Amino acid sequence: MDLATLMFVSYRAMDERVMAAMRAAGYDVTAAQSRLAQRIDDEGCRLTDLAERAQVTKQTASLLVAALEEQGLVERVPDPADGRARLIRFTERGRAAAQEAMHVVIGVEQEWADHLGPRLTGQLRAALTKLREVTDPYA
Repeated sequence: MDLATLMFVSYRAMDERVMAAMRAAGYDVTAAQSRLAQRIDDEGCRLTDLAERAQVTKQTASLLVAALEEQGLVERVPDPADGRARLIRFTERGRAAAQEAMHVVIGVEQEWADHLGPRLTGQLRAALTKLREVTDPYA
């Protein structure tokens, strides 16, 4: 298997575990909503920036944000830097959901570290961090 497929297989395994845990905890989010929410800054961000980070159209980002709003996970608030603009930020419920997801991520990463051992885990993290330099425009 090529490297990208190997990375994707692991990514999907993590994604499926997180999504199952979120559903079990009462958060009815889709994978697309989750991927968008992962890119929201702690202080919030504008829709255009969020769409760019998630590599989706502004219209798609707007639909995903609206669905997250309906569930009480995010809210739109005035941007203190520009009264005409709005920021998308997590609500308390949204922050709780993000913490739930992070607990699952940490648990899965620990399972992987136990399987790989500390040396390979460190090498994998270092290699993927280095690869991010040339693949992620927001790194």
